[in-house]
Amino acid sequence: MNPTRIAQQQLDAYNARDLQRFLELYAEDVEVWRMPASEPSLRGRAALGEFYANERFNLEGLHAELVNRIAVGDTVIDHERVSGIRDQPFEVAAVYRITDGLIRCVWFYS
Repeated sequence: MNPTRIAQQQLDAYNARDLQRFLELYAEDVEVWRMPASEPSLRGRAALGEFYANERFNLEGLHAELVNRIAVGDTVIDHERVSGIRDQPFEVAAVYRITDGLIRCVWFYS
């Protein structure tokens, strides 16, 4: 499957707060990095699911607006404006490495 399509499906599931559909797009051994970090903030689909269930998808105003997207090979870079986490919307760059139809690694820059 096309990496850009996977990134969009992930964003759609995020905005719908559909945890099952969201997690189906991630590899079992996914790593999530919040840069600048020397190690991942989350490892594995189970940890990712627990975090998003308890720290994101329970937030009423949660929404990520896609500002721009760049795709190069198996890497998709999304510039997003995120609402519902902080008092004011903030911008983030999310870099997704997608192989075999699944998100294997994500780096967040904000």
